[in-house]
Amino acid sequence: MPRLAQLSNALNRGRLAERATAAAGFSLDRPAMGVLVTLHMADRPLRVGEIAERMQVVGPHVTRQVQELERRGLVRRIADPHDRRASLIEPTPDGADAAGRYAASLVGWFSEAVADWSDQDRDDLGRLLGRLVDDVTARMNRLDQETGETGETGGGGAPSAAR
Repeated sequence: MPRLAQLSNALNRGRLAERATAAAGFSLDRPAMGVLVTLHMADRPLRVGEIAERMQVVGPHVTRQVQELERRGLVRRIADPHDRRASLIEPTPDGADAAGRYAASLVGWFSEAVADWSDQDRDDLGRLLGRLVDDVTARMNRLDQETGETGETGGGGAPSAAR
């Protein structure tokens, strides 16, 4: 636990998310950038509820962010072909470009942080981090099912036990 807290503090103190947002060329707050990146990483346009599930936040929070991103021309609403009453959200070309620059900035920062590591150490980190994310996601999904909540995160893939 102390090492996780230390990592979190270092990232917050270093304002990594804010620096990456600035590198993307937009002044967006962290939640708005989170919505934009979630949409950018999705393989298709998403409903607000799907965005909320992937981000593990409540729908009204996402709705406010989508409205602001839409006002700024970074996302757009399109009709859901399966339900005309619903809208899907997708990034505009400017939004996808900003999300790509943001992600590239973060990847670049972390790549620099581990640049002196051996290839084996970098591979091990990637493998173990993937395993941690999968296992934590699976555990949280099980807890959500036990309590009757939805637990889809959209980002972890299959649990390690399924591999």
